[in-house]
Amino acid sequence: MILLANSDCADSMELILAMDLKAGEVVHGASGNRDSYLPLTWGLSSTADPVGYLVQLSPRHLYVADLDRIMGKGDHRNQVMACSSFVETLYLDRGCRGPEDYLRQPRITDVAATETSDADLSTYPDGFLSVDVQSGRVMPSGEDPRLLLRKAGEWHFEGAIILNVGAVGTGGGIVPRSLGELRGAYDKTLLYGGGVASPADLDTLEALGFDGAIIATAIHRGTIPLEDLRRGRWS
Repeated sequence: MILLANSDCADSMELILAMDLKAGEVVHGASGNRDSYLPLTWGLSSTADPVGYLVQLSPRHLYVADLDRIMGKGDHRNQVMACSSFVETLYLDRGCRGPEDYLRQPRITDVAATETSDADLSTYPDGFLSVDVQSGRVMPSGEDPRLLLRKAGEWHFEGAIILNVGAVGTGGGIVPRSLGELRGAYDKTLLYGGGVASPADLDTLEALGFDGAIIATAIHRGTIPLEDLRRGRWS
């Protein structure tokens, strides 16, 4: 997979809309407290129905977290498949316990997350690795994320995501110094999600060498322009 496939995107960072699914609806995530997530009804979309929501925002790239499957309470496979036909790329975290849980469908890039994988991460044949971080440590191992990223560079993943779970939905901004160290620890495609609040944050991530940013709250609050999300890139 080529993350920035078009020549006009070769020198820009990918913008990816985050969509959390719970009980059949799009919900607004905040700091990883999933039991308290509520339908996203206050933003730019008039509906929390996944397809209706996606049609109204019309992103080029999408990241989906199937929270029910991550928590072992259900599965949004049908909604995910329907959404995949509206975007160029869909990164999917469905709580994979092992490589056999990958969906393996067109336009879908399967994601294996440190939070949920029971299998040795080095055994995954492809896809993306989500390095889930809480309070600066990898979930659930407590490992330094820099050390994990250095190891991951030798594995078969096409790229990785730094997901700052504690910052998700807060709009609290980013910490450039720690992110620069993480970028320096991994030489493949690297995306970042969690707390991205402004164009200045995007400029910083791009300057640090990140290949993409996963955003949602800033789009709904209007601090990052919707038209940039629809173009799918920041430059």
